[in-house]
Amino acid sequence: MARPFSTSPPRHLMDLTGFSDEQLTVKEAISHICSRFPNTYWQERDQQERDPKEFHAALARDGWLGIALPEELGGAGLGISEATMMMQTITQSGAGMAGAQAIHANVYATQPLARFGTEEQLKTTIPNIINGTWRTCFGVTEPNTGLETLKLKTMATRKGDGYSVTGQKIWITCAQVASKMILLARTRALEDVQKQTQGLSMFCIDLD
Repeated sequence: MARPFSTSPPRHLMDLTGFSDEQLTVKEAISHICSRFPNTYWQERDQQERDPKEFHAALARDGWLGIALPEELGGAGLGISEATMMMQTITQSGAGMAGAQAIHANVYATQPLARFGTEEQLKTTIPNIINGTWRTCFGVTEPNTGLETLKLKTMATRKGDGYSVTGQKIWITCAQVASKMILLARTRALEDVQKQTQGLSMFCIDLD
């Protein structure tokens, strides 16, 4: 008999068994916020091609943009599982991907920044992202590489105490409203590395 792909019982989208009390609390709190943004709100934003800034502000006001960031940086100190519960709850509310994408970079792209950022970034950038003052985006995809991340060509070349960045990014969610970008670039050219995973670095840069 063929071995099943998974030995776990199937879980329906609305099956809430197996989640922790903390995760269910997240779901309830986010559902309450989402209830203030009916389908008509999302329809209008879609039809008028407007950023859902009011929704972003509501989540920031209650501290949810820092859900998976350390408490010492102003975050909630929860995990990626709780952040994913938040995202799923947002999409299921009627907001769809428009709602989730309005905040996903603020939640996920800030993880490496919180771990490896400079003292100034930890004191200034992350708190301003958490409180909603600054929006951020994740600069990965490029015109000629698409989703083949390991083949990206944007280069960051050391110049004095900083870097000079050359290249192109495209299809970057929320770039048009972001103040900061978490940029993925090469510090070593693809042809100069033994493995494609080598020579990739992340930078937190200003957008204007």
